[in-house]
Amino acid sequence: MTKKQKKMLIRILITAAMLVALYIIPVTGWLRLALYLTAYLVIGYDILKKAGQGIANGRVFDENFLMAVATVGAFALAIYEKSGDYNEAIAVMLFYQIGELFQSYAVGKSRKNISALMDIRPDYANIEQDGQLVQVDPDEVAIGTVIVVQPGEKVPIDGVVTEGSSTLNTSALTGESLPRDAREGDEVISGCINMTGVLKIRTTKAFGESTVSKILELVENSSSRKSRSEDFIAKFARIYTPVVCYSALALAIIPPVIRLVGGMDGQWEQWVYRALTFLVTSCPCALVVSIPLSFFAGIGGASHEGILIKGSNYLETLSQVKTVVFDKTGTLTKGVFEVTAVHHSDMDEQKLLEYAALAECASSHPISKSLQKAYGKAIDRSRVTDIEEISGHGITAKVDGHTVAAGNSKLMEKACRDKGVPVTLRLYSRGGHGYGMEKRGNPTDQWPEDAEKWLFEREILPVAAQRRGTENAAAADPSGKREE
Repeated sequence: MTKKQKKMLIRILITAAMLVALYIIPVTGWLRLALYLTAYLVIGYDILKKAGQGIANGRVFDENFLMAVATVGAFALAIYEKSGDYNEAIAVMLFYQIGELFQSYAVGKSRKNISALMDIRPDYANIEQDGQLVQVDPDEVAIGTVIVVQPGEKVPIDGVVTEGSSTLNTSALTGESLPRDAREGDEVISGCINMTGVLKIRTTKAFGESTVSKILELVENSSSRKSRSEDFIAKFARIYTPVVCYSALALAIIPPVIRLVGGMDGQWEQWVYRALTFLVTSCPCALVVSIPLSFFAGIGGASHEGILIKGSNYLETLSQVKTVVFDKTGTLTKGVFEVTAVHHSDMDEQKLLEYAALAECASSHPISKSLQKAYGKAIDRSRVTDIEEISGHGITAKVDGHTVAAGNSKLMEKACRDKGVPVTLRLYSRGGHGYGMEKRGNPTDQWPEDAEKWLFEREILPVAAQRRGTENAAAADPSGKREE
């Protein structure tokens, strides 16, 4: 709880305790009025203050004025009737404040949880001074300053890479688990985590204007807006409240005046009593009290299920949602790489995994970690030498004296060329991967034929397939047998 919320809770408890005590202990006369008035002021002085400030600023008829008029009217009615029943005025104000406290607490907790989940606020920035790194407050870093971001640290301020290359984890900002490569000349945004290499970044924005600061500002200030229903109460009060007040005033004055003009007794007490009764019964206190409580229940229930709602206005908007679009990675899925299958014709699967895991043993890349996890055994780094990480391609290393290349298709092409193996790499932007390409009309439909032709021209395959299919293969080979 915040300091303000704790203060309100204490006021609520004091008022509730006073009501119970006054119900049990028999007190009469002016002392009873004074005690009930004290309880009323304890719980409602801020509402009365806001109503007074609204009148002073020309905003007379708002929800605070409505609450003030209704409760003060109930007090006046109890005094006029000499009934001593002041509970109604205090109870209305008490339940209203409880509703406001619950909603404030729920929204504040939700906002705090969101901020915790978005753990992207940098604690410091590294600046090189006299050959040493000095940690400074990000707020103190001027635009154009060169900062140093080491592996494992957050990028504190937006900027451009001036030296070094690395891999950045942007999942906290984008939800994507796939790392992003960063090299000299690339723009980087604050909040990312540097994973592999050392980066020198020239800042292009002040910390307060950086991406991470803007995001956190939006999150932390998200509860200031109320829902449409709550806004409706405020707008409704501006119209309804003056109508009720002026009607009550007219009811208290006009009939007695008419009676006096007619030569009759004005009966002022009776008509003032009726005006106060009209004033109290016309106040929609249930509406004012129930709306904050309803939103508290909704926000609290959603938080219990792990759904963080930043404010009551967002909760109300959700009631009108017909379609929900989710980011997949990190939201519907865990965003963690796992080895699901190994495809190789000659080498044993475990042996292939062993070579891959050993080659990747020095890398902190998520894919490298997934390979090491899939291997599932202790890695003997003494078996690995000549590790070289090629940015945007992968890793090459020698494992037990054998050269191993672990990476994407570009690295495979490079490894083949380095060994003198002729290779042609064709990338299809919308093609499938390995299987499922038999459907005609697919843009990748031609590549198997091209591959077979390429292998035949280099005498790797004894038969050239002009067209795919069993019948075509049989035509190419009179024996009717197809060699694969």
